[in-house]
Amino acid sequence: MKNNRIVFLYNRMSENPKEDELDVVRQIKHISKALKVLGYESTDVPFDIHLDVVIAQLKKIKPLLVFNMVEMMEGTGALLHISPSILNVLKIPYTGVQLEAMFMTTSKVLGKKQMRLYGLPTSDWYTLDEIDTLKKNDTYIVKPIWEDGSLNLDEDNIFKGNDKAYIQKIKKLSSKEFFIEQYIDGREFNLSVLGGKNGPQVMPPAEILFKDYPEGKHRIVGYKAKWTEDSFEYTHTPRTFHYKKEDLPLVEELKTIAIKCWNAFELRGYVRVDFRVDKDRRPYILEVNGNPCIAPESGYVAATKRAGLKFPQVIERIIEDALKE
Repeated sequence: MKNNRIVFLYNRMSENPKEDELDVVRQIKHISKALKVLGYESTDVPFDIHLDVVIAQLKKIKPLLVFNMVEMMEGTGALLHISPSILNVLKIPYTGVQLEAMFMTTSKVLGKKQMRLYGLPTSDWYTLDEIDTLKKNDTYIVKPIWEDGSLNLDEDNIFKGNDKAYIQKIKKLSSKEFFIEQYIDGREFNLSVLGGKNGPQVMPPAEILFKDYPEGKHRIVGYKAKWTEDSFEYTHTPRTFHYKKEDLPLVEELKTIAIKCWNAFELRGYVRVDFRVDKDRRPYILEVNGNPCIAPESGYVAATKRAGLKFPQVIERIIEDALKE
């Protein structure tokens, strides 16, 4: 009898989960419906620090593959690579990016180093130990190294190099948890890439608009813009797939860079590459997001719909990439 059992491996919820945690549950429900259409059975296995329990459950179920939905462990993204590490040892195929790519893309600093190694455009960055080298007239943003979903990231993280009070505040942060990046004031684009047996395909690029933002308000897609539905940031950052004629060369350039990211990081499954484009139309990669959100209302799903794909087709291609030899 053919094995058609798929396990959802996901991080166990905290006692008072925030919206970004609850989003994993919404994604699983959405994907489960697509799996039924495709003829698969599915079951859930919560993932936490009790690895012996997780391993025993996986060995007992013996799934065809694991849909890796783990987004944090013990409340941090720094341990995100543990789930693919275990699945590699157990020789169980799993969806999405593989171990090495997961580690590099989760660490924003390692990711930027990989981009530079392959000649990919990304803005300058600094460790907290290099804070005294910041240029006084430039603008910067302090970011968490390991977290995704824009956790601990909003416009309050942006500062000028001559802001002595803010810099003193930053110096109290841990250099293992935060870094500083040159802030690119400009447009923001998300490029979704989907794998499959015929290789990666870039979906129609989406631009995030900063609608009716007042003068002086920094344009950033932070935590509030992504998760706080009653916030100004959430309601005034719509996405669009429409471009002016003069933007078409830029859009093609972003597509090319997205594929270069796919190859440089040896990506797989489903990925989103986020860009900022400055006033001179120069693109900068903000980050490469392995296994991005694929909830019904997500930007990734919106892009695949724009490409004419139904959600079961997307899931089928993610599975194809996971089961490749």
